[in-house]
Amino acid sequence: MRLNLFKCIYCESVGHIRAFLVKLVQFLRRNWLRITVFVTFLICVWPNRYAPHYPYIPTDEIYDELVEKTTQNVSHQMAGKLSCDYNEVIKENHFMYREPYISTLLDGSDIRLGGEWMPSKCAPKFSTAVIVVYRQREQQLNAFLIYIHNFLRKQLIHYRIFVIEQYDQKPFNRAMLFNIGSVYASQLDFPCLILHDVDLMPMNLGNLYVCTQRPRHMCSSLDKFRFNLLYHGLFGGVVSIETKVFQFINGMSNKFSGWGGEDDDFYERIKAKNLEICRFGPDHSQYTMLKHEQELPSENRLAFLRNGSLRYNTDGLNSLVYKEKEVKLHKLFTHVLAIT
Repeated sequence: MRLNLFKCIYCESVGHIRAFLVKLVQFLRRNWLRITVFVTFLICVWPNRYAPHYPYIPTDEIYDELVEKTTQNVSHQMAGKLSCDYNEVIKENHFMYREPYISTLLDGSDIRLGGEWMPSKCAPKFSTAVIVVYRQREQQLNAFLIYIHNFLRKQLIHYRIFVIEQYDQKPFNRAMLFNIGSVYASQLDFPCLILHDVDLMPMNLGNLYVCTQRPRHMCSSLDKFRFNLLYHGLFGGVVSIETKVFQFINGMSNKFSGWGGEDDDFYERIKAKNLEICRFGPDHSQYTMLKHEQELPSENRLAFLRNGSLRYNTDGLNSLVYKEKEVKLHKLFTHVLAIT
């Protein structure tokens, strides 16, 4: 009796499952186009949901990885004041790329000549030189300067913006301009360098513009790449590195004129000194890229990459040759015109 009952239940269950599968197949056949459109839409509006993972510093360990160091003048000026607190900035990680921060400079009266700022109510623990390399992108530079000052003042760090402009008609030499910028920043005692492209905007306030114990790739979640990290050795766009470490690896190569190659060479230089890079998590590393025309690739970039290890000690800061056309202090930045 029981056996017959179990057989009936089993047969009835199998029948229901079979009927369900038949209906499911029929539904998929009738609605495949709608399903395809829906999945495509979901990927478009939520692209980072499908981004691959990469090793990163967990949020609760970020502060311990930061290098607390300021310029000497800040240490003297802020003596006796309570230190600024950064844990809340990291933890709350507010989304900043929105109005009014994008379009309007909010109360810039406290920004010093040369694009320098520090908090007045607490003593900053970090001093950072943001080095932006540039040529003939006025609209992007204006947008960057407005937003980055609104962004960085929320982080309660001491910073100064350096815009290094190539003042000649040679192919754009991004790496050499970063080398030049590091010279001016080190002369003013800045212990931390942020090497920054003018077309990249940070979106998360918890992405502190300070140095970590290891060189850090800051824009590992970029909208142009659908918030994917293309490969582990990608080390361009926005990078933080201690000034002493940048000098230790002899800066960047001066050979890469035109687009491409210098970032990969930079990464290999770091590895050659037995150093490692680090990243914050995707939710602390999102950037948006302003639209611009793609630069022409450098014809010699692959050849320079192949023989880069032969030049690490002879091609970089110690071989840097340029002509200073002008240095001018503007309200929002220190402007260096350089002939490469």
